[in-house]
Amino acid sequence: MGLKRSLAVLLGLWSSAPALAATSPACDKTCLEQVAATYRAAYLAHDPKRAPLAAGVRFSENNVEMALPDGTWSTVAREIGPALTVSDPVAGQVGIYTSIQQNDVQGFLAIRLKVRGRKITEVEHIISTKRNLSAPPTPIGPVETFVHNPDLALPVPPGERMGRRAMVALADGYFTTLENNDGAIRNTRFAPDAKRYENGMEFPEIEKNFRAGRYRFNERVRDREYFLIDEARGIVMSRAFIDHKGVLDAFELTDGTKTRSIFREPQSWSVLELFKIKGGQITAIEATFIQVPYYMRSPWTPKPDRRKGGLSVPPPMPATSAPASTNPPL
Repeated sequence: MGLKRSLAVLLGLWSSAPALAATSPACDKTCLEQVAATYRAAYLAHDPKRAPLAAGVRFSENNVEMALPDGTWSTVAREIGPALTVSDPVAGQVGIYTSIQQNDVQGFLAIRLKVRGRKITEVEHIISTKRNLSAPPTPIGPVETFVHNPDLALPVPPGERMGRRAMVALADGYFTTLENNDGAIRNTRFAPDAKRYENGMEFPEIEKNFRAGRYRFNERVRDREYFLIDEARGIVMSRAFIDHKGVLDAFELTDGTKTRSIFREPQSWSVLELFKIKGGQITAIEATFIQVPYYMRSPWTPKPDRRKGGLSVPPPMPATSAPASTNPPL
C-alpha cells in the first residue's frame, strides 16, 4: 500500500475526532514545558506537592499503575540528563527523555504527562536499567556520556514541516516495516544518515538493516498510539509493544546470509519512542524500552489491538467517561 493510500486510511480513522478548537487545553507550549520542568524538580525532591498534580492523578511505571508517589519517586537520587522535552498543546501532552540514578543503579527514563487546565492528570514512566534482566539482554548504552541528537530539540524550518496526519503516517510506517521485516520499506521514508538510539545505544543505518530483513523475528508491533505531535520540532511520540513469539529459529537475510533469531522464548518489548520528521522523512529516532512478559498491555491503552499491527484508535469518549484516551485529536 502506497504512502498516499496510507494517508487516506489514516484520514478516515480520525474523521470522527472532535474539533481541535473544542478540545485544545488552556496551556501553550511554554506552559507545558514549564509544567514538565516543575514535575522533574518535584520528582527529584521526592515531593509531589511541588508539582501541579490534579486530584486523582493516575500514575504508572513500567506499565504497572500505582499510587503517586511510589516506584522511582521513592528511589531516584539524581538526574544525570540532560533532559529532552517535547510538547503538544493540541493534545495537552508532554514528553521527557532523560536519565537518572537510583542508589548505584543508572538508567534511561521516558516520561509522558497529560495536562488539563494546567494540572497534570496522567503520569507514565518507562525506566530501563541494566537490572531489567532479560534474554536476550535489553540493549542499554553508557548513561553518563549519552547525549541526545541535538537536532531533536531544534525547530523544523517551515518549508520542511508536515501536517500531523502525515507525520503519524510515517511513524506508523516505521512500525509496520518493523513488524513485516522482509526487506520492503512500508509507507515510510528515512534520511540516509538517520540513526536510532535504544536506551542510549546507537543503531545506525536504519534503512539498510530493514532492507536486509534483520528483524524478521518480530511477530507484531501492536497497541500503537501516537499521543504527542510536536509540530514545531517535527516530533511524533508513541507507545507500542513489540512481540516475539520465540518460534522462528534459523532464517536468511535478503542477501542469503544465514542467521538465527536472538529470541528463544515468548517475550515483548514495551517502548516509548519518538521520531524526528522533516522534509517528508524520518531523520532520527530515540526509544526507551524494557522487556515485559509476552503480550503485556499498557494501562493507558483504552482499546488494545487484537490483530496483527495497525493503529489503535478508539472512538471519542463521552465527557463523563473515565479515563480519557491518550490519543490526541488530529
